Amino acid sequence: MNNSTYQKPTIDLGRFKWIFILLGFVFAYYTFQLFSYQIINGASYQAQAEDNRTEVISIPTQRGVIYDRNGIVLAHNIPSYNITVTPADLPDSDGATHAIFDKLSDLIGIPLSNGVVNDETAGNFSPCNTDLGIEQIVEIASTNWPFQATRLKCNVTKEIAMVVSEKAQDWPGIGVEVQSIREYPTGDQTAEIIGFLGPVPEVLLDYYTNLGFVSGRDKVGYAGVENSMQDILGGTNGRRVVEVTVGGEIVRNLEEPVEPIPGQDIYLTVDLRLQTAAREALIYNLNYWNARLGKILSTSGVVIAMNAKTGEILALVSYPNFENNRMSSVIPGYYYEQLSVDEAKPLVDKAISAELPPGSVYKLVTALGVLNEGVVTPEQTVDDPGMITLQQKFYESDIGFEQNYYCWDHKGHGPVDFLHGIAYSCNVYWYKVAGGYAGEVPDGGLGIWRMSQYAKALGYGEVTGIELPGEVNGLVPDPTYKRLNIGENWATGDTYLAAVGQGYVLATPIQVMNSIATIANDGKHMQLGLISKIEDAAGNVTQSFEPKQLWDITKDALIEEYDGNTPTGVKKTVQPWVIALAKRGMEMVTDTGGTAYEEFIGDTNKIAGKTGTAEYCDDWANAQGLCLPGNWPAHAWFVGYAPSDDPEIVVVAFAYNGKEGALFSAPIVRKVIDTYFALKEIDANLLVSMSGE
Repeated sequence: MNNSTYQKPTIDLGRFKWIFILLGFVFAYYTFQLFSYQIINGASYQAQAEDNRTEVISIPTQRGVIYDRNGIVLAHNIPSYNITVTPADLPDSDGATHAIFDKLSDLIGIPLSNGVVNDETAGNFSPCNTDLGIEQIVEIASTNWPFQATRLKCNVTKEIAMVVSEKAQDWPGIGVEVQSIREYPTGDQTAEIIGFLGPVPEVLLDYYTNLGFVSGRDKVGYAGVENSMQDILGGTNGRRVVEVTVGGEIVRNLEEPVEPIPGQDIYLTVDLRLQTAAREALIYNLNYWNARLGKILSTSGVVIAMNAKTGEILALVSYPNFENNRMSSVIPGYYYEQLSVDEAKPLVDKAISAELPPGSVYKLVTALGVLNEGVVTPEQTVDDPGMITLQQKFYESDIGFEQNYYCWDHKGHGPVDFLHGIAYSCNVYWYKVAGGYAGEVPDGGLGIWRMSQYAKALGYGEVTGIELPGEVNGLVPDPTYKRLNIGENWATGDTYLAAVGQGYVLATPIQVMNSIATIANDGKHMQLGLISKIEDAAGNVTQSFEPKQLWDITKDALIEEYDGNTPTGVKKTVQPWVIALAKRGMEMVTDTGGTAYEEFIGDTNKIAGKTGTAEYCDDWANAQGLCLPGNWPAHAWFVGYAPSDDPEIVVVAFAYNGKEGALFSAPIVRKVIDTYFALKEIDANLLVSMSGE
């Protein structure tokens, strides 16, 4: 018998220590995590939770309408219809859903099933821009945003939209989304003025997002008034802050909804009737001369008309331009590329963005300068033998070399005075009075420094400030410019060329017109304007055009005096009699055997003006082999105003490579001015007729 005592098995209490330590670590870990979640990062997690249950919905506004001065619609909004599906609202029965999809497929022209849903197709899915079938689109939408409407087909006809709307009870989950798109009733007749819309640019995404725009949905102005007046036309989107479920279903509003503010309507100063006439006159002359010469002479040009007294722009044509209606829904890549590579640059508004040699229309700058500075008297004659030889020098002690300078009429005009210098557009006269000529015009004539002062007083070298994007400065050259940009000293002949609007002188068509308008308006330089008035959605006028005189060269001292090449700091005005003689010279251009006399025979509107034939040699002319020494190609200019004794309208016409201003551009100006007075008479008679009723 075993007498040993039975002992119950026991666990060493020391082992419990490690269990307690482990449990302590676990408890401490979870306590710390709980403290972190609730105390340290509580605010952050609460914000994330709020974000998960909160959604901000942008409510699109309506863009303002653009009208001409008479209330004719130039840009407005029209409805575009999209067919949508909301997966959460579809029938529970797969059979009923399939039956709806089957009928819908036939109606909107999308296959019932096409393709497969995988990471690639789901990641690249873009509504209305996919080859997937209805079932695949619904599968992607139900997985990601079941309570949101997803577009199946965009821009369907109104008839299809009405059919879908009528089936609303029978086709739950299928709906019609009405989207506003831009339409331009006048199309390319006014495209360079109106512009077009496009998606929010990536470079301006933050700017427009801060203003409440939604990338991928909202559009902004890309050109013309649509761009320059974006803040006025665009309005302000509305806003809803709502609570949503995990699936995206809206539960309730968390804040009072903010209603959208519609964009304001804009009335332009442009008269569509005159705009159409100007465009047709330009195109007619382009086609006429191309056909008459049996070759393509010119394919592009500009016509601008303004009210001489107020600065209102009545017409602005840059041809060729583009068809902005083709960009109303999307900007087609192929069409935009076609416009971008076109050598005629239809996307560039050449009226304000083309820097061109102005040619002889610039002689009016020299004209004001030589009389006002006393370089010559009005009666003093200068001999024009058709060609003069100049000693071309780059500095005073330079021996130089001989350089010939020609009048456009190589036979010469003989003795020429101031008025006939304008009327005949005699190059040699302006060469001599601007740069000096031994035995006839002493002391270097007007000189480039003084000439530049008169150019700037007439508005050259600065933007006009018209309400259009992309306007450029042009160039009023001087020795400093040439030294810094060309790396050469100013040559004697540079002054001769600048005097006739050649050499380094560059101007935009709108600057050329505005310079002549200043003279026609007896020295008053007006602010050009394109906006007649702005109205809010209630019809209240919030802004209206008011004529603004920027300066008067006969009263405001703008011309700085020079002692040789050194400014004295003393400034002067232009004497009124100088402007009167310059105007008389322009009258002689059209009525006393001047350069445009034949084109204005029978004119009853008393049109005065100035021709311009500006030689040029740019990349296009070089590529065409046109830049031949002594026979460069030329642009055609004419600026006219009427009536000469009390100007109401000023018109400039420019034709790229048009050869001669009198033949090519003067008839365009006459047609536009004749149309203006005909329309004025029609409107007056209509007003009398209406008042009689």
